[in-house]
Amino acid sequence: MFEYIKGSIAELNPAYVVIDVNGLGYLIQISLQTYSALEGQGEGMVYLHHVVREDAELLYGFATRNEREVFRLLNSVSGVGVNTARVILSSLSTQEVERAIITDDVNALKRIKGIGLKTAQRIVVDLKDKVGKSNDPAQIFGAANNTIRDEALSALVMLGFAKAPAVKLIEQLLAEGVATTVEGLIKESLKRL
Repeated sequence: MFEYIKGSIAELNPAYVVIDVNGLGYLIQISLQTYSALEGQGEGMVYLHHVVREDAELLYGFATRNEREVFRLLNSVSGVGVNTARVILSSLSTQEVERAIITDDVNALKRIKGIGLKTAQRIVVDLKDKVGKSNDPAQIFGAANNTIRDEALSALVMLGFAKAPAVKLIEQLLAEGVATTVEGLIKESLKRL
């Protein structure tokens, strides 16, 4: 129903923002990601998700369209409501959520308060295809080392290794700083796969 709202920021805290549009203040629930994006600004714009219930109409705001899309995908999973989806996006960045889903990293999701093993597994199973198709891998894995990552992954897949475990291992190796070249990543991956 609503796409976005733009106006002066009347009040901002980690749970919500009040945006003043021509003298009318809109209370919008936000994640910590959006809070960080709006912090210190006098004016702001957030993409909206509108929820209508018997007893309330709620607005949820997001700094980017991608964050809103991930929120909506999370909310589509059975057992994950709007508040749980907001907690997930407050605990992990949008890219970290997408990466956890694509690489079957149930433990990353399980570490979030209120997310148990079954819910984390359901999120991964239900959204794996949707997240992988709807987003650009460059956004999911960040801009740094993309060429190195992509070339190493391509080589491992061509050698016959499954893509998901290879992606997970390459991410782990890059995070550990074990290898910084394509050759180094491939060699170290072959030792561990």
